[in-house]
Amino acid sequence: MNLFDAGAPTLEEITRVLFEDAHTRIERITSWGQRSAADFWYDQDEDEWVSVLAGRATLRLMDANDSTRDVHLAPGDTLLLPAHMRHQITHTDAPTIWLCVFSKG
Repeated sequence: MNLFDAGAPTLEEITRVLFEDAHTRIERITSWGQRSAADFWYDQDEDEWVSVLAGRATLRLMDANDSTRDVHLAPGDTLLLPAHMRHQITHTDAPTIWLCVFSKG
C-alpha cells in the first residue's frame, strides 16, 4: 500500500486501519468531497491527531462555550483534536488523504 495513492473516486470515504492495539489506532482515510452533515458533530472519547497528506480540508471546531472556528488544512498540516473536542468536516477536496492517529488517554 502507498499512503499517497488515492485510488479511484468513490461516493463514500474509505477508511483503512493500518495499526491497532489496546491504546492506539492508526487510520488512513481518503475523502472524495465528503463532509459532515450540518447538524452532526464528532465527539470522540479518544484524542485524534490528523495530518493531511494530499488535498485540502476544513474542520469546524466547537469549544466548551459553543464558539466555533474553522481550521484549514493543506498537505503537511497537522492538528490535534483532544478527546471530546467537538468538530465537523465542512470541506474536503476530491481527493483528500488523511493520516489519523487515535489514542485512548
